[in-house]
Amino acid sequence: MGREVSESCIDSLLTEMVSTYCNRFYANKPELAARRIEAIGYQVGHQLSERYTLERPRFSDHLEAIKFICKDFWSVLFKKQIDNLKTNHRGTFVLQDNRFRWLTRMSIDLSPKNGASEEASIMADNKGVQSMHLYFPCGIIRGALSNLGIPCAVSADISNLPACSFVVRIKA
Repeated sequence: MGREVSESCIDSLLTEMVSTYCNRFYANKPELAARRIEAIGYQVGHQLSERYTLERPRFSDHLEAIKFICKDFWSVLFKKQIDNLKTNHRGTFVLQDNRFRWLTRMSIDLSPKNGASEEASIMADNKGVQSMHLYFPCGIIRGALSNLGIPCAVSADISNLPACSFVVRIKA
């Protein structure tokens, strides 16, 4: 079996990377921080996909490659498969992970002393921080699919934490 890295190390690395890009390098430009974090994820996904497909024949269609991402690739990264895969059969795929590992350890501070309006503000701030953490896995998916010859755009939805949906749109 290949080399493995402790989950806590990956969690710390992701947290520090997001913090550094958002608070130091691009403190006033969150869109640039997001693009840079996604680009790092793209490189990681591209290289991991290259490593995990060396012994495999090329995939014959988009669905086969997406299934590889959902089953084999995701299992190596997160020790589980994607929970649900949906498609409209026109180039859009939704990958649902009901307990996305990189979101399960994030704390949400809902102190009882806060009022209702403060609580809504805290929730919005937490969603913003969590969404910055999702640019990296979006980049990993995009990089992996790019290596498989599938140009795409990937976005994430975290409306029901710790569940996360990754929307993959194939570029024509």
